Amino acid sequence: MSLFQNDADFKMDVLREVGNIGAGNAATAMSRLLNKPVDMAVPTVSLLPFEEISERVGGSEAIVVAIFLRVDGDAPGNMFFIISKDSARRILQGLLSFEAGEEDEYTEMELSALCEIGNILAGSYLSSLGDLTGLYMSPSVPSIAVDMAGAILSYGLLQFGTMGDDALLIDTTFLEGNQEAEGHFFLIPDPESFEKLFRSLGVPVE
Repeated sequence: MSLFQNDADFKMDVLREVGNIGAGNAATAMSRLLNKPVDMAVPTVSLLPFEEISERVGGSEAIVVAIFLRVDGDAPGNMFFIISKDSARRILQGLLSFEAGEEDEYTEMELSALCEIGNILAGSYLSSLGDLTGLYMSPSVPSIAVDMAGAILSYGLLQFGTMGDDALLIDTTFLEGNQEAEGHFFLIPDPESFEKLFRSLGVPVE
């Protein structure tokens, strides 16, 4: 977290702007895809150590739905969109109009739909970050898994190699009438990528 010892408030304001623009772009993209209004609350943005990710999604043994992908380009890293089983079911029923199914089981179509939601979010947040920084960042084809949070993160480490120490967390809330479905979006830049991002934004890193 050494990059955040100086001008921490300013740097977090920059990252919050990335979250706000990305959420707006994601809502617009999903509205077009689904041909219906999609509302998203203003996201909360924070920074946390990689090892605390599991605790933010209910603990390492919590069963979650996770969409994960690799970011290639000028500031490489890894991305995870993690949602609880309850939130996954709310998204499927409220946002995507799927009929109620088994809470612990998902059809191939349901998993595909959730994966596409994660893909849209990833693309929207990366696009907003790329527009603000001028850096090229390209997402890989996303994968989806239903497993314990700790196992998913461990698999990500094996799949993508060493992760950076810090994770940018964007808490995303979908609104459907009086129903809410929460998701946790994590961007984990590779070591040195945060510095590249801030330098491209004109933010001092010393």
